Amino acid sequence: MVSIQLITPAPWDEYELIDSGDFQKLERFGDFILSRPEPQAIWNKSLSDNDWERRAHAIFRRDRQSPERGDWQTTPDMRDPWYVRFRQGGLNLKFKLALTTFKHVGLFPEQADNWLYIHDKIKALSVDVPRPKVLNLFAYTGGASLAARQAGADVTHVDAVKPVISWARENMDHSELDNIRWVVEDAVKFVRREVRRGNRYNGIILDPPAYGRGPDGEKWVLEEHLNDLLKSCADLLDRSDFFFIINLYSLGFSSLILDNLIQQIFGNVPNSEWGELAVTDQAQKKLPLGVFYRFSS
Repeated sequence: MVSIQLITPAPWDEYELIDSGDFQKLERFGDFILSRPEPQAIWNKSLSDNDWERRAHAIFRRDRQSPERGDWQTTPDMRDPWYVRFRQGGLNLKFKLALTTFKHVGLFPEQADNWLYIHDKIKALSVDVPRPKVLNLFAYTGGASLAARQAGADVTHVDAVKPVISWARENMDHSELDNIRWVVEDAVKFVRREVRRGNRYNGIILDPPAYGRGPDGEKWVLEEHLNDLLKSCADLLDRSDFFFIINLYSLGFSSLILDNLIQQIFGNVPNSEWGELAVTDQAQKKLPLGVFYRFSS
């Protein structure tokens, strides 16, 4: 039976969405408040522009020559990098945050519920599988990898960008973890090779971008490649003891698209959940930040 859900992370001491609107979001990460663009916040802000300017330690300004890049305007007391902790549900993780030219800071707080899901599923699997194997594709700075490793899994972390892998390794060290397998490679190539080798994983996590490039210039376009990638993942997923998570952030991709793909490729999966990821601001506006699908044995 499919359960459609809206998932919002539980209150988290070191993160909050203060306000959203006018295509922006105002967030607190630890001691610092950031103002960043947010294309889905089409409503009006609840706080005044002056309030945003007064409270923000860092404001992202887009480069007029680029739709993606930009610069940060910061106050003198803004640290870069800085660190936050996530302590919930048996997890105690520490993340390095930094102000990047792409507006990101190295952390997606809306994923917190998925981290807890990963931790709980691995703990349940380990009753029958002493060392569950988990594959994290398009793994970025490693929030899901850290959650899986802290729960006791053998984790393979795949990302095409070498500096991002280095960032994830720092997060592993700061979280006092070890022995994550790091792979700098195009996700599609890696998965196809694992299928040929006959490998299987108890958990597979995907966070594919809308567009991307592999380390050798391989082109990734979500609409063109996701179907085939999911077919390969179906071949890699253990038949008896498993969980699977996919998140999409591309505008125009609904959870219904994921439901169609999963049902066609994986069949009638057990314990399935799908819907939207969102974060609620202080005025109770819910900011959508992606869609997800997850299921488990």
